[in-house]
Parts: sequence; structure tokens; C-alpha cells
Amino acid sequence: MKTLALLGSPRKGGNTEVLLEAVSRGARATGGEVELIRLCDLNIQPCISCGGCDKTGSCILEDEMTPLYGKLLAADRVILAAPIYFYGVPAQAKAFIDRTQALWNRKRLLQKEGHWQEEPRRKGFLVSVAASHGKRVFEGAILTMKYACDAIGIAYGGEFVVRGIEERGEMGRAVGEMRKAEEAGRNFML
Repeated sequence: MKTLALLGSPRKGGNTEVLLEAVSRGARATGGEVELIRLCDLNIQPCISCGGCDKTGSCILEDEMTPLYGKLLAADRVILAAPIYFYGVPAQAKAFIDRTQALWNRKRLLQKEGHWQEEPRRKGFLVSVAASHGKRVFEGAILTMKYACDAIGIAYGGEFVVRGIEERGEMGRAVGEMRKAEEAGRNFML
């Protein structure tokens, strides 16, 4: 099973990346193949709302998002890992999500032509870390990921989120959460 793991944190080696590594270990333990892509290493322009994809289902912008479209369509599982910035995902992750508008239009056009087929086995998953202990801190990111999954044409398969992790390296020391993250990765592959 092909899994695309998208790291949406600008901090290399940070808490979000450590948590994503644990989820990915769990996914690999089931025999899954996981490809990690660091969104922050890519030049992904923000959506310019030009309407170019409305008629074609393809984005007119040609940058490092372009090859991700094929990877998203070929993946059985898509994991987006992003820390929480002001109760949402960071700009790098949001630029990627906004550019999935082209895939939403692709799906809409295929549905109109009667060629779209739902693939319930394909799923998306959110992995997130927040310094805040806020009761609603993940709501914005979860809603954003649900709509991104819809745009990509996959079911939303849930999330693994951890509150109250702020200092660099703190996630790796949260042994209980790391164990739960691996288990979440295994369960996500089922």
C-alpha cells in the first residue's frame, strides 16, 4: 500500500516531524510503503484563484506542486503532518492544500462526465502537534484536512493530535504518545 507522508512543518527535526516518523513506522510495520515529502523544501506557489482549473481540472501554475498531483492520485493513503499556528496549519501546508483545488475540479469534471469512481479504500490522515492545551486547538486543522481529502478524492480517515508539546525535542521524550502514534499509523493502514 502506497502512503504519501507530507510534512508541513517549516522546522526540520521538530516535534511534528518526530511524530510523523512514529506514525510512519506504524504504517511501515503493516507492510506499507511510505514516501516522505517535506513541503517546506518545495517551491509551491499559493493558489492565485485564476479559475484555470475550472475547465480542465489541471492547475496552470507550474512549480514543484505539479509532480505532487500524480503522487496524490496514485497514493492509497495520504498523511499530512503539520503543527498548529494560530489554530490552523502553517502557510507551507496551507499553500499545498489550496492547490488541491485543481484536483477538486478534476473530480467535479469527471463526475459530470460520469467517469468518477469513488475509492473508499483511499484515505487521508492528519498528524498534528500544538503547544497550546486549548480544547478546540485542532478544530481548524481538522476541518481543513477534511476538505483537502474531499478535494483529493479520498475519505478522511481521522487524526492523531497531541497538545501541550512546545520545546524542541519534547515530542520524542513523550514515550507514551510516541507508542500511541505508531499504533495510530498501523490502524490507519487497515
